[in-house]
Amino acid sequence: MFSNARTSQILLALASQPGERLTVREIMAVLQDRAFALLIVLLGLPNCLPMPPPIPLVCGLLLALVAIQIVFGRDAPWLPSQLMNRSVAQTDVERAVGRAIPVFRRLERISRPRMTFLDTPLAMRLMGAVILVLALGLLFAPPFVGQIPLGLAVCLVGLGLVERDGLVVVGGLVIGSIGLTLSLGFVYAIFTGIDTLM
Repeated sequence: MFSNARTSQILLALASQPGERLTVREIMAVLQDRAFALLIVLLGLPNCLPMPPPIPLVCGLLLALVAIQIVFGRDAPWLPSQLMNRSVAQTDVERAVGRAIPVFRRLERISRPRMTFLDTPLAMRLMGAVILVLALGLLFAPPFVGQIPLGLAVCLVGLGLVERDGLVVVGGLVIGSIGLTLSLGFVYAIFTGIDTLM
């Protein structure tokens, strides 16, 4: 169904699902063969806006779980059954997708298959390791706004994987390096403060 669909089309299909709530299992069914890459996008999306704890922490943990599976070369993502049965309000999905669609459509106008060596199984495993590092950065991001560069980076990496555009992936990695620097600085400041108090 989605073999040739753009990211924005799949997200719109997700937002148009019937019912008041959408389970993670239903979300996975919509994503189909793009599940890994689009899960990365979906876990990055909430962090593109100022969000209170524990949203970056939860997204970071789930992203780490997805990244580890990519590293080990799984064909489809596995999530615990308890998580698969969790649901989110359809209105929240529609709101998040509505904010994301204009950005993704602009990116899709300039996105095309480039640097496709990043599309190989070995490169995907390496990307899994990189995404794991970004996920760990989310766990230690400064509250409210510190996760925004990492959220943007994760979304761009996911979009690049969906669109097979290595240039978008590289752009995401550049932004991710900035986000990781901020997270490391935050952690360093915390430990320095604790050391001073002691």
